[in-house]
Amino acid sequence: METTEQIKIRSEYSGKWKERFEFFDVYGAPSSKSFKTAMKGLPFKKKILICQNFMAFFFGFIYLFVLGLWKRNLAMLGVVTLMYIAFIVGFALMGMQFPATVERGLGIGVSIWYGTSVNYAYYLKEVKGYNGWNPFKY
Repeated sequence: METTEQIKIRSEYSGKWKERFEFFDVYGAPSSKSFKTAMKGLPFKKKILICQNFMAFFFGFIYLFVLGLWKRNLAMLGVVTLMYIAFIVGFALMGMQFPATVERGLGIGVSIWYGTSVNYAYYLKEVKGYNGWNPFKY
């Protein structure tokens, strides 16, 4: 059951955000069984609406700063930086240059990570009041 505070908060958002927030309220986190079961019954466009954010996919760290998710964003940037450093050092130890295809693949992977994590992170911030540093909280 929703509190009047949640209803008041939601009235400020667009239809997309309201729909996402309601879905997360009913079915929980993306890692829960109820969420996964509910996703199976949705049409493709609804799945994309709930699970993917194209602004975050294309604009990544900038979009998270705009949404006020700066703690999570800094943590994600730290993880990405450490991952790139590990790859660069690993290839250097093997006497190779960092292949452009690997770099491109990692960039796409990071974009997918941003695109798929921002909707639930924003829900946690706006509805649940959690705005922590953990980029893996689902």
